[in-house]
Amino acid sequence: MEKSRLRNAIINTMERNAALVIKNANIVNVFTEEIIFGDVAIRDGLILGIGKYSGKEEIDAEGAFLCPGFIDSHVHIESSMAHPARFADCILAQGTTAIIADSHEIANVCGTDGIQYMLDQTEWLPLSVFFMIPSCVPCTGFETSGAKIVAKDMEQFLSHPRVIGLGEVMDYNAVVTGEGEMLDKLEMFKDRPIDGHIPSLFGDALKAYCAAGPDTDHECITFDEVKEKLFHGMRVFLRYGSACRGVEDIMSLIAKHNIPTRRLQLCTDDKHMEHINSEGHINYIVRRAVANGIPAIKAIQMATINAAEHYGLKRYGGIAPGYRADLVLFDNLTDFNAKLVLTNGIVFKPAEERKLKPDPKIYNSVHIAPRKPDCLKQKVEGPTPIIELMPKELYTFLRHEEVPTENGFFKPNSQLLKLAVFERHHASGRIGLGILRGLEINNGAIASTVGHDSHNLVVAGDNDSDMLCAIDALEECGGGYAVVSGGKVLARLPLPIAGLMSDAPLNKILEGQRKLLSALASIGSWGESDPFITLSFLALPVIPEVRLTDMGVFDVKQMKIISDS
Repeated sequence: MEKSRLRNAIINTMERNAALVIKNANIVNVFTEEIIFGDVAIRDGLILGIGKYSGKEEIDAEGAFLCPGFIDSHVHIESSMAHPARFADCILAQGTTAIIADSHEIANVCGTDGIQYMLDQTEWLPLSVFFMIPSCVPCTGFETSGAKIVAKDMEQFLSHPRVIGLGEVMDYNAVVTGEGEMLDKLEMFKDRPIDGHIPSLFGDALKAYCAAGPDTDHECITFDEVKEKLFHGMRVFLRYGSACRGVEDIMSLIAKHNIPTRRLQLCTDDKHMEHINSEGHINYIVRRAVANGIPAIKAIQMATINAAEHYGLKRYGGIAPGYRADLVLFDNLTDFNAKLVLTNGIVFKPAEERKLKPDPKIYNSVHIAPRKPDCLKQKVEGPTPIIELMPKELYTFLRHEEVPTENGFFKPNSQLLKLAVFERHHASGRIGLGILRGLEINNGAIASTVGHDSHNLVVAGDNDSDMLCAIDALEECGGGYAVVSGGKVLARLPLPIAGLMSDAPLNKILEGQRKLLSALASIGSWGESDPFITLSFLALPVIPEVRLTDMGVFDVKQMKIISDS
């Protein structure tokens, strides 16, 4: 805080000179874990105090619950499919006032230009956006990305005031084997927060990973995994996004076994705008935590002060003198429906839609080689690798089975779909082919240029013609999502910003997402998890057990391509 602002804060506090007072609130104190009835005085974006106050402007809370603004500990703005400004309006309305963003999605497409774009586009938002610099671009050497970022490329961002650490370190193999380039990145950020990404890593490998510096993880899928990572000093993020929706069992066990929660935080990671709009953001995760037995104040701590303290966000995450006036008024501590949101002491109201100027370095990112009609034919012989989805999670199982064939080529059916990844950055013509179980599609195909993390084009379907039609539809609009059946595009959402985000007004994005979901349901592809996010993660070669990249079927445990199509 600059000296003049600090001096003014002291004077205004001593003189009780409030510009705005939130009166008659049940104030949630995350420091003492109690609820106090009273007023909160605010001036120049800071909290002056709690007690009995009057101000130039007063808002009567009428006994509602006043909490610190919620913080998303790990999120990819790009996965919302919306420009940061549209995303900010959507989550602010739900009570999220700060986020820790990792821009590795756009960085995998556009390199450092993508990181700079995200910094520039979030500079003027009422949402506080802090960044972790992507650590793994690409996340492994077994896929083709649009760019590569080494330690030297990161230096230009170290002095930026909203860059606070190193993003999720996904290439745990490079960490535990001491690969030189990875060690350079870890050394560069040794005095800053370093996020981890280690699904199902245990034992000596986990210890070595922790010793290298990463100290968070958002990939736990079992309670035992949570306990082991907490035991080794890590902070665990309870993730609840559009595809990862299995965390409630873990929440209930945390409550049952009275696990200490001060090293637990909350994150969405990847959540579509329509889901945020319809069910909530971090407030939804808090709601589910309370429903599963975690005390409300502890759940609120996970959404506020725990994150602020971990990431060094001084004056964030609490209601106390000198703290930033990021506040949210909830109707109760069960449903967590936001009635009023303040950010930097100003009542939040959605901004007028701004016309966004396209950036030629970020737009026009889809470059696919010309395709032959038979490019999706997959010759099989004997037991064949199958990618099987785990319900409600991103984890997959590797199976080897006999599959139906026609003239020696794989023939999809209602249980087994054809999956393909097309390299879309350099028009190399490289195509990875695989077989997928667990995503139901009947007479159709779905496709996306959101294919974590290198963001090649991913398509799944039960027939070649619809799959090719979906690819054509996305190439034509510069990237996005598409649903096709019977040779007809049922729904398409263009994402011209790096093939990841839309620059359309918020209502248009939400309308487009609803049409996609409706089209998905019409071809039978729907369940508890979002099929599009599930599809997008099938190309990420750092989540066990098996993935598909443009280079072929990849065994994550063995870290090798087992079928190059």
